[in-house]
Amino acid sequence: MTGLQPRRRAHVLQHVPFEGLGSIEPWLVAAGYSITWTRFFESEEPPRSDDIDLVIALGGPMSVNDEAAYPWLRAEKRFVRDSIEAGTAVLGVCLGAQLIAAAMGARVYPNRHREIGWFPVERVQGDEPEEPGSSAPNRPAAGKLSRALPDSFDAFHWHGETFDLPAGATHLARSDACEHQAFALGPSVVGLQFHLETTRESARSLVDHCRDELTDGPYVQTEATIVSAPVAHYARINALMAKTLRIIVG
Repeated sequence: MTGLQPRRRAHVLQHVPFEGLGSIEPWLVAAGYSITWTRFFESEEPPRSDDIDLVIALGGPMSVNDEAAYPWLRAEKRFVRDSIEAGTAVLGVCLGAQLIAAAMGARVYPNRHREIGWFPVERVQGDEPEEPGSSAPNRPAAGKLSRALPDSFDAFHWHGETFDLPAGATHLARSDACEHQAFALGPSVVGLQFHLETTRESARSLVDHCRDELTDGPYVQTEATIVSAPVAHYARINALMAKTLRIIVG
């Protein structure tokens, strides 16, 4: 008689209390994951990565370059890099995507436009997956996610910085305001500058805590526009988040 299989473990890197998992949490629960957390606003250190199956780095208002103000960023970048090099699946959202880029040696810097609200994202065309047996390390996640993304879709954004692509990464999506919106690295690492996990409640929380960032700009919507988005918007992006997670974890 065989014993029960151990539950897979997802570890969440959370930077501020008001940016949580959103639609990712019920997906993880339904998929049978146990969920553990490093909450950097409580001065926690990242754990050992030996028994972690999935790392999720969430968003936050700080920059990955703010190590003087947030010294834990150094340890977090090491943890992210170690997890990637160990072959652990990693998903980075917004600041989390920038952390992956920085941890893998790419530059993170202010974007030419602040992008806040609901704006279209375009799938980058012409990057077909390698033939079976290819040794290119970035193709498995890149090819599957490229096929899963629509040619264009409205996503939720809240960012003022961008990043160069890490070496070996595949560019997956762009927008008019920001060229690097998504990338895949290796078989199971994905960075998303935009938010697919956002729910009506998490969007309201962002507005409540970061209202001062809603300044005039060509890609900054008003509070009224953001919070009045139809339910269908959230349903579509949450479905894309579920597809992305399935691809990352295999």
